[in-house]
Amino acid sequence: MAGSGLKKLPFDYQIRYSPRATRVRLVVSDKKIEVVAPIDFPEPKLHEFVAKKQAWVERTLLKVKQKSERNQTLAPENYEHGVLIPFKGEKYPLSLIFLTGDSSRLVFSAQSGFTLYLNKKNSQHEIIRSVIIDWMLEQAAQDVEKYVSKHAAKLKLWPRSLRLKQQKSRWGSCGIHDDININWLLILTPPKVMEYVVVHELCHLKHRNHSRDFWNLVGKQMPDYQRHREWLKEHGSAVMAGL
Repeated sequence: MAGSGLKKLPFDYQIRYSPRATRVRLVVSDKKIEVVAPIDFPEPKLHEFVAKKQAWVERTLLKVKQKSERNQTLAPENYEHGVLIPFKGEKYPLSLIFLTGDSSRLVFSAQSGFTLYLNKKNSQHEIIRSVIIDWMLEQAAQDVEKYVSKHAAKLKLWPRSLRLKQQKSRWGSCGIHDDININWLLILTPPKVMEYVVVHELCHLKHRNHSRDFWNLVGKQMPDYQRHREWLKEHGSAVMAGL
């Protein structure tokens, strides 16, 4: 039943009468909003109740949405033929081709997606996942080195060392001895997003803070960096969930 109280509410809700209910209560989930009431409770009063609780419902809906987004992942539930694999901001199908022999080989094409050659005994979920992660790490290392080479020369700022890590809450870091770490999961994001993170950490070699001078330096290298920051804010939790 749609909400139809004293005023039009910006959300719909359902009413459920329950013989076990002793009071009226609201249940908000990512699926629906439900008003649970005792059998003999007048329906008009229920609509008044929901109208009075509008602000609470909207706050709760926002929390539910945020929690749902945090729990999202880009990875498939199972690594099997036909699932979609995230890579550089897109998703590509995975094809499994079974051959004789013990070696596994992953091939990627922007047109056909991922093709994994393996034998049937290596077709378990975790083995396929491990092969894909190893391949992704290699791609991430190549791209990070490419972006460092491109921007370090322009900035005249070079890290002492460069490492790829899977960090739980950071996209990159710059140590006091000019060691830079980059989260390899950035290979799942659009290429410009990874490039922005590399530029961000290189600029920390000169400015160890997020001052105006720091952001000006980032902006000189990537004038549209704000767009890539926003992408990470919106989609970062799903990327952080990993493969």
